[in-house]
Amino acid sequence: MINSPEQLKQLLNNQNYLVDDFISTTVYLACALEKPLLIEGPAGVGKTQLAICLARALDKELIRLQCYEGIDASKALYDWDYPRQLLRIQAGNGEGWKRASEEIFGREFLLQRPLLRSLLSSKPALLLIDELDKSGEEFESFLLELLADFQVTIPELGTVEAKVKPLVLLTSNGSRDFSDALRRRCLHLYINYPDLAREQDILTRLCTESDDAVVRESVELIQRIRKLPLHKLPSISESIDFVNALAKLKITRITPESLTGLAGIILKYPQDIKSVSEKAVALTGFVKV
Repeated sequence: MINSPEQLKQLLNNQNYLVDDFISTTVYLACALEKPLLIEGPAGVGKTQLAICLARALDKELIRLQCYEGIDASKALYDWDYPRQLLRIQAGNGEGWKRASEEIFGREFLLQRPLLRSLLSSKPALLLIDELDKSGEEFESFLLELLADFQVTIPELGTVEAKVKPLVLLTSNGSRDFSDALRRRCLHLYINYPDLAREQDILTRLCTESDDAVVRESVELIQRIRKLPLHKLPSISESIDFVNALAKLKITRITPESLTGLAGIILKYPQDIKSVSEKAVALTGFVKV
């Protein structure tokens, strides 16, 4: 049982996931009110990692559904074990179709996908519906029953209700908007890039081979880079990679040359690498860009 946002914040802190009071309060309320939580924000700010660390902190089984274009119920909810159904029919020795069909569409022949697994789990689970914005509007509508009532309808079986209500987290990188119907069913949390102090705390904790001076210099540099008009801004995970790369190369001072050489660690598009490389002197010399 979680009794307060402060307790939840400490549990996440123990998992090396540092959150501010707003995040801990919103996540706590999702747990306390048993409401799905829609987490939005730029790619790489820690939305998925929050779900992973929360599952560990609360000792819940993590059941993850990775969304993609074209995902449907057969991949997300359930499917039928067709080979076993066929074997059952063949073993029927001529018995009537009515009796055989009643058996082959029973739970014994049901293949549980992540959504159904989370409802049928006998112990508390955390259901992560990751990158929902990659799916289509039809799949979004399909989720409404589960988000509202923690149940789903299977035509051959009827309504399946949750044995134990899962904690449901949905993430989105904002590539498309969602319907009002989905948003009404969820609490909402927007996670943005951390400020300098919090990002420094994160990297200090996770980049154990680097000293504080290198971490601070790296965070200040990346915070400047995020102010540039880039195709994709550096994420927290890329900040971690950058600092770890400096440690492996034994670089204790970020020069224009080292930034240019390591630009591919924090930037993923050629035009972004070129733009930062052209500004490397200003960026590393603490000159306003």
